[in-house]
Formats: sequence, structure tokens, C-alpha cells
Amino acid sequence: MQNILSVQSLTKKFDDLTAVNNISFNVEAGSIFAFLGPNGAGKSTTIKMLTTVLKPTSGEISINGFNALKEQDKARASFGIVFQDHSLDEELTGYENVVYHAVIYKVPKKERAERIQKALEIVGLWDRREDYVKKYSGGMKRRLEIARALVHYPKILFLDEPTVGLDPQTRRSIWDHIRDLNKERKMTIFLTTHYMEEAEAIADQIAIIDHGKIVESGTVEEIKKRTESESLEEAFLKLTGRHIRDENNGPSNKTGMRGRGRRSRH
Repeated sequence: MQNILSVQSLTKKFDDLTAVNNISFNVEAGSIFAFLGPNGAGKSTTIKMLTTVLKPTSGEISINGFNALKEQDKARASFGIVFQDHSLDEELTGYENVVYHAVIYKVPKKERAERIQKALEIVGLWDRREDYVKKYSGGMKRRLEIARALVHYPKILFLDEPTVGLDPQTRRSIWDHIRDLNKERKMTIFLTTHYMEEAEAIADQIAIIDHGKIVESGTVEEIKKRTESESLEEAFLKLTGRHIRDENNGPSNKTGMRGRGRRSRH
């Protein structure tokens, strides 16, 4: 199967700190790929490079056949991104938020209304489209961000901890929508999550990063077998250790991102 994302020898240094250290991996088109790592492992720095927010020190990134370092506009048109932190305009309606995104991504005007309606219907928000976002619940805001990321028909959807802080029912609903997108539209999903059970249940392939390097990758079963583990969480802890990482001392802070600890119930 063809790779929609190819990363070769990707490195990012901040002065004397190497946040991401010569990592390489591929993501197959139409798959669900989980990128896991403890706080400060280099996960956020990697995602920011993949989505052209941050320039690598060295290495290559290919997205949908485009060189993400030299063909940024074409690469950006190929993906949607839902960051962990909300980025909606709460003084606008749900519909207006998606319209604004459609204009930025140059969705043809004659197709705009239909695409927006489809995107909002996919996440179950069409009936709430005229409500101001400030009246939405946390789960509704997350679903709206997913709809917004879909309106330009991306080939790959990046999700940075999309269900953190949500209740179990809302998390399940969002993952149901994501699975549908993957199956029905053959959309590639690249996700990070702190919930190991989510990654174990949904991912086709997994890469675990720690101290800026990929320490293990493969299917869930392959990783469990190689680490002699009963679950993905057990394998993760064997590979990355059981000590709690200092939220204030990680590579992610060097990029301006807030340090984040593990938020799972484990």
C-alpha cells in the first residue's frame, strides 16, 4: 500500500537540546496511525514539524507526495489538523467557524455550502449550526473542530489528543465519527493520545517516541509480543519507564507549547 506520509531522518534541535533525534517512519494511506510518547518525549515537536508549523533542523517530510519543506501550500492542502487546545472563535456560530476555514483553504464558492453541510452532518452538528460556539459543550467544540478540518477534503487528518478531558460517552462518540471517516472516506488518521486503550482499540500501526527517538513501532500485537506484554499500556511503560516526567522540563516547552503530563486514568 502507498505511503501518504513519509518521514526520513527528521531532527529538531533547540540550541544544545535535541528535541527530535533522527526519526524515520511511514504512514500508509487509509490507515489509522497512533503516535505515542510521555511528556517531553518530542511528540508535540514532531507534530508541529509534520504540519509545517515548525521547521526541522534536518530531515525530509513527504505528505501526499509533496515535499512539506519545499511545497508547503500543497502539503497543507492535503491535511486537516485538530490541535489539543481549542482554536475556535466562540463569538461566531458553528457554521461561521467552518465558513471561515473554507475560505482560508480556498474551497470553491459554488461547493462551499454543500461541503460545510456535509462536514457538520458527519459530526452531528448540522442542527446546531446557528448556535454560538460559546454555548457549545466541550465535546461539541471538539466535533466542530473536526468538521472544520474536513471541509477542504484532506487526505490525512492530524488529531493531537482529540479526546483529552472529555467524558467517556463523548470520547466514544468522537471515536465513532473518526472510525467512520477512516472507513467510509478512506481518510488517513494520524493521532496522539494519552489513553492507551484508545490507541490499542483503534490504531492499525503505532510508533512510540521517547527522548526524541522512536523506541518501538508496529501493530499493537507486534509491540506486545516484542516487549512480552499483556497490553499496550504495559509495553509503553516498559519502553518509557514508570517515573513521572517533569512537566516543566521537556522539549515541548522549547517550542512554546505547554508541558503536559499524562492524563489517562492509569
